[in-house]
Amino acid sequence: MPVIKVLPHAEYCPEGTTISAPAGTSICEALLENDIPIEHACELSCACTTCHVVVREGYESLGELDESEEDLLDRAWGLEPTSRLSCQAILAQRDVTIEIPKYTINHAREKN
Repeated sequence: MPVIKVLPHAEYCPEGTTISAPAGTSICEALLENDIPIEHACELSCACTTCHVVVREGYESLGELDESEEDLLDRAWGLEPTSRLSCQAILAQRDVTIEIPKYTINHAREKN
């Protein structure tokens, strides 16, 4: 089962953590299932950029970007060459390291 190393994020994961999830799971699903409350305003439907992550290691092991994800990523804050929408980044067998950017374009969000 692949491992996701989450680098520290002041709000969502202050200490950083390591979680595991089955291959075929999106990074966003894995984070949410492990109590890391990453924003996901469109409910994982590839319609926003609030679940944007930067993949620091293991990028090439994730499923390929489709055109919809590529178009949306252009709007993400802090875009980098290894940026992905975590709702669309599907785990394979290789471990990945991710960083959740400090900001999103979602200026008004509801707290649970």
